[in-house]
Amino acid sequence: MSQALTTPDDTRAGANPNGAPAVRIAGVHKSFGRPGAATAVLDDITLDVAPGEFLCLLGASGCGKSTLLNLIADLDQPTAGQIEVPGRRAALMFQEHALFPWLTAGKNIELALRLNGIPRAERKPEAERLLELVRLAGSYGKRVHELSGGMRQRVALARALAQGSSVLLMDEPFAALDAITRDVLHEEITRIWQERQLTILFVTHNVREAVRLAQRVVLLSSRPGRVAREWRIDLPQPRRIESAAVADLSVEITEHLRGEIRRHGQH
Repeated sequence: MSQALTTPDDTRAGANPNGAPAVRIAGVHKSFGRPGAATAVLDDITLDVAPGEFLCLLGASGCGKSTLLNLIADLDQPTAGQIEVPGRRAALMFQEHALFPWLTAGKNIELALRLNGIPRAERKPEAERLLELVRLAGSYGKRVHELSGGMRQRVALARALAQGSSVLLMDEPFAALDAITRDVLHEEITRIWQERQLTILFVTHNVREAVRLAQRVVLLSSRPGRVAREWRIDLPQPRRIESAAVADLSVEITEHLRGEIRRHGQH
């Protein structure tokens, strides 16, 4: 089921034969530090993500996964190379919910709607609709401290969707949640991805999470991060994280991830 990644221009990973990719990353390098003493974090990343694709990025700590999402979100600029996200800027959802505690759930979402240019009269109905989409109908007036961890992440997801982008970047959004809550949110993000035909790039350290969610898993090498290998996940959705098929493929991917971690430890 696995395959080694090929990177010539005519076989670029994730290439969409039916049109332009939703995200195109071409020869991207990223370094931090002053000239002459800079540390390379990403090296020659070339990757296309097709419209409607769910892609998970895996790799050892420090391999540049979050840095790559920040570059795609236009929060930072690559040292070299190009990133294209046709249309509206990609929306980014972090590991921490980053909600404003002095605002209600609904008002947190309305803030994103206002920044998105939605007229005042339309914001509350749209915020309520987004809360209903993430299974939080009736929570518009609740404060952040009244919400559980899973509910906060649902509000954060609704706020990201309020930005109006078809490309959603998710940086370990469920890592801090307990296993049961994470399992439920796996089901929810799969449903929303399918209903709204989103393109999702999802960073995780959890191999089973990646196999459960993704159509494609891309492994980055240890620093500097390079695209080392990819797996196309042909298992039908919805998937269960405890299923034998998910477990078997997770073992294979984990062996390659361990190899990257061991290599990183030797340098």
